[in-house]
Order: sequence, then C-alpha cells, then structure tokens
Amino acid sequence: MNAPAIVILGAGALQTARRIQALYRERAAHTPFADHTDCQVHALQGRVDADVSYRELGAHLCELYARGTPIVALCAAGIVIRCVAPLLSNKGAEPPVLAVAEDGSAVVPLLGGLAGVNLMAREIGAALAVAPAITTSGELRFGTCVLNPPEGYALADLGQGKRFVSDLLAGESTRIEGAAPWLDDAQLPRAADARLAIRVTPHAWDGREDELVIHPRCVVAAVAVNANRVGGDATTDDAAAAEAIAASVRAALDAHALSPLSLAALLAPAASMADPALTQAAALLNVPLRFADTSANASSPASAKDNAESPTAANTANATDNTGPTAAALLRGALRVPHQTLHAAAPPATAATIEVALALAPLAIDPATLGRPRGRLTVIGLGPGRADLMVPAARHALNEATDILGYDTYVKMAGPLRANQRVHGTDNREEMQRARHAFELASEGRSVVMVSSGDPGVFAMAAAVLEALEASHNEAWAAVELAIVPGVSAALATAAQAGAPLGHDFCMLSLSDNLKPWTIIEKRLRHAAEADLVMAFYNPISRARPWQLDKALDIVREYRAASTQVVLGRDIGRPGGTLRTLTLGELHSADVDMRTMVIVGSSLTRSFTAAGAHGAEWVYTPRWYE
Repeated sequence: MNAPAIVILGAGALQTARRIQALYRERAAHTPFADHTDCQVHALQGRVDADVSYRELGAHLCELYARGTPIVALCAAGIVIRCVAPLLSNKGAEPPVLAVAEDGSAVVPLLGGLAGVNLMAREIGAALAVAPAITTSGELRFGTCVLNPPEGYALADLGQGKRFVSDLLAGESTRIEGAAPWLDDAQLPRAADARLAIRVTPHAWDGREDELVIHPRCVVAAVAVNANRVGGDATTDDAAAAEAIAASVRAALDAHALSPLSLAALLAPAASMADPALTQAAALLNVPLRFADTSANASSPASAKDNAESPTAANTANATDNTGPTAAALLRGALRVPHQTLHAAAPPATAATIEVALALAPLAIDPATLGRPRGRLTVIGLGPGRADLMVPAARHALNEATDILGYDTYVKMAGPLRANQRVHGTDNREEMQRARHAFELASEGRSVVMVSSGDPGVFAMAAAVLEALEASHNEAWAAVELAIVPGVSAALATAAQAGAPLGHDFCMLSLSDNLKPWTIIEKRLRHAAEADLVMAFYNPISRARPWQLDKALDIVREYRAASTQVVLGRDIGRPGGTLRTLTLGELHSADVDMRTMVIVGSSLTRSFTAAGAHGAEWVYTPRWYE
C-alpha cells in the first residue's frame, strides 16, 4: 500500500497530522513490504506551512483519490464524502479514505474496505490511543478482513470472496489450508470438516465456489535473454521484446498451474540491467524487477544442492550457450531461501532467445531480498526555493530516494526528508566529486537524487553529471537509470514576478570566470548586447570578483540606452525575496549581490503601471519586433 496523504485545513490539525505521519515513516523504515514513498502532510496554501500545499480542498482530494493515493483527512467526515462523491463507482478499485478529528479523538474509515482502510484505521487509532469507528460486518464479527490479505498475498477473485464471506456471516464454518499466520488470531468459525475452505496456495484457482483462494507471492521468474535484438525501430523492438518476455513468463506459470498473482518478482542478469525491454516486461507483469550477478555463485555448494533437487534445472544449466547465465543459474545465485526450481520452455517463437525458470518458495518472498534493483540517479531542480514552485516530479524523486546529494544549502531546501534517507551534503565547488559519488551509490542499486537549485540544466549539476559519465567509460555507471527533472530557473522565477521581460528572444549568461576565461564572457556580452537580446545574468558578482559586474555593464551600455529596463530579483521564491525595477542608467554594482538575478531588457522592453489607485507595475518585452 502506498503511504497516505495526510490532508489538513488549519493549524489546529498539524500536531495530530505529524503524529500520524510519524507512524507511517516508522513503518516505511522497518516493514519489508512497505512502500518507500514518503508520507506527507498536505495543507491549505497560506494557512499552514506543511510538506505540500494545495489551493482548494475538493479538487485536491479528488486528484489524490483519482491517483489511488490513500487519504487521511483531518476534518469532518461529511466534507470528505461530499468532495469525493462524484468519483465513487468501483468499490474494488477505490483507495482507503479516512476522516480523523483534528484533535485525534476520532478515526472514521469511510472508503476502501477492500484496500485496507480498516487496518489503517486500527493502526492510526492505536497511535492516537482511540478506538476506530469500524462498521464493516466481517471486520466486527471476525476481527479481520479476509478479503484484504496483508502485503505479499493477493486475493484470487473478489467476487467469489464476497460470496464466501457472505456464507460465513450466514453461519457457515471454514477450514484453513496453507500458511496463513495473519488468520491465527481471527475469530473465524472453524471446523475441520467444514464445507468452505480458505486455501493459501500459489496454484491457480480452479473456480470452485466453496474455496476462498489467497495467493502468496512466493514465485520468482528468472529470465535469460540469450540473443540480441537487431533491426527495426528500437522503441518497437523493445515493446515487442517486452511482450515476448512477459508471454514467456506467463506460459511458464501456466505450465505449472501457478497463478500470475503468485509472482513476486522478475529476475534478470545484472549484465542486462540497461535493457528497457526487461523494465517494460516487469511493468506488464506488475512485479518488481531485480538483477543478479551469478559470476561468483556458478559453482557454489548451493548450486549443486539446487540441481540435485531439480534435475530439470541442472539440464537447463548445462544446455546454455556462451551468451550469459541460464535462468536457473540466476535463481541459484539470488535466492537465499529454500525453494524448488521449475523450468518451462518458452513458446516456439521465442525459444531461441528467451529462457524462463521459476523458483517456488513455501512462503511469500520479499523482493528486496533478491539480488538488487537497477540503480537510479535523478538530477532535479528545486526551483527558486518555494515548495509550491518545485515540480511534482522532483518532489516524487526526493520522496523515493535512498540517498540525496548536493550543496548543503540546497539539500536543506529539499526537505522535509525521512530519517532513513542518507544525506551527502558538500561544498558548492565539489561538483565533479559529487557527480562521481552519485554514480558510485547508484551503481550499487541505490536510488539517488542530485539536488540543484533552479533548473539542473542551467549552470547547475546536470552538465557535471553527464560530464562525469562520459569521462568514466564505466559500464556499471552506464547501467544506472539516469533522469534529469527540470525546475523553475532563477531567471524564469524573477521574470514571472516582474511580468514578462523574457517575452521575446533572450539569453542567459553567467558572469563567473571560475570555469571559463573572462575574455569569453566579454565577447559573448558584446554579441548579445549588439543583437539586442534580453540578457539574464547569473553569478553577477562576488567578493572574489567585485569588478566584473561594472565591467559587464560598461560593455552593455555601449549598445543599450540608459533608459533600458532592468529587473533585479533577489532570493525570489525564498523568505525575504525582493523585486526591484530600474533603468540601466540607474543600476550600480552596489545594488547587486551573488543572490541577485539581473535581467537587462532589450530596446523594446517596457514597463507600465496598471490602471487604478493601486495598480501594479509590470515589465514586459513585446512578442513583435519593429
């Protein structure tokens, strides 16, 4: 289950919200099957300083509900019901929705009975020391919801499950077949000779109406792709290969009468980590993708024992070609629990390239214990510093990260962070060392975020990360899933506050000569000024180079009139940010520091004051040109 969004309206609910948030952060840190997405407090913009701000409650709750995000709303139950009512249609697909009193005195599960809402209510109630207001008949009668098995287990058929529970409520008894420890303390009516049975098994349900079948996710499918895909469009080839891999896994499961719902993970060779077809196949199968390196395990005692117990797997291992490890070898190298190895030939159309072996364990398998995931490095921009100006993709990357790297000041701006996230703050000048460190962490299978302010591709860390990757010639680094998430740059944030000074052609120039000679800066200033481009100056001045801004302005004044509009934005988007509009003739270097964005307009940039007694002043560059 994903971590919930804790939604509040006013400051009076913040303390209770933080108590609930602490519960889920603790759970994410210590529960093997828990989703690692962070639990955040969402607050009405302008009222409370929380993790996420929103503008309108109804629209925000509907957006969360539509995304399938569990909702814990600290407000009246009626408000929540009216907000999400237009979206209610499929009981089997709705996320958990709870209403909690602002002072924590009541916990009311509203929606999501089949998605664990009552379990959430009990957990939150225990944390707040109140009894949850559970009204579900089965939960009250039996003390548990058999239609909502715990993480690592899946219900075979919801429709059959509802009929089964209805029979129990009508007075029928049941017996339990298979390992179901979470039912040990349930108050189910039991009888050894009962007609009804709760059966916990990886094998597919055969349609019998007297059984409630629950599948433990105890099967791992190892895939060895022993030939390269050649020719055709790469995207099409990847999609076709992914379909073929998924079809081969389904065929293997079907050959052994195993339910697809019992599949816990897809396992592949570490050498294939960058193959997009495997990622797509795992998505088609709706399971995590893990990777194993069998080079150190090919002749281990565990391998011999596994082959002795499974002759089919041994024959498969001997039959491999020289292109990589067999599927069975992957299982021997990655699984550290007792298991049976099963092999099924791929369909004829793919038999030459795809080999599948299945590992069947007696209990549910935590995918996190298998091999390792593909490492991920995401380079993000925080925007100018205000939480609501950070793009959602950047916040999502931060939430999922195991490690966060960046200049200390920017890392602090990226909060709030979880206690179990590793933070690697450094000095602002250690960019290449920071980039290499990020790849080292990600190549170990960690989820790493590199933090920049503004946009990571504008005078920031994205270029340093790519430079480090190109220079490394390191296959492990190249296998890392690399993504660059844009942000709102300082120039764009300042321009937006002023109006639209970048409304026509413009350029961005850094006045720092740390990484390029001043002669190049002067040349570019002259060309930009002569071309009548609007100019945005980054790094305009510092203690080490107090003269450079004056020199730059002298060059610009050779081509621009003293009446040219200039915008100065200092700490825009951060506390205490200021915006000032003046002319080029009025501008002095003393008006600027390192935290100031300087936008020098073109010959057409203009300013005006809107009509009315309190009309605002705006600066813009027309989209037309004379």
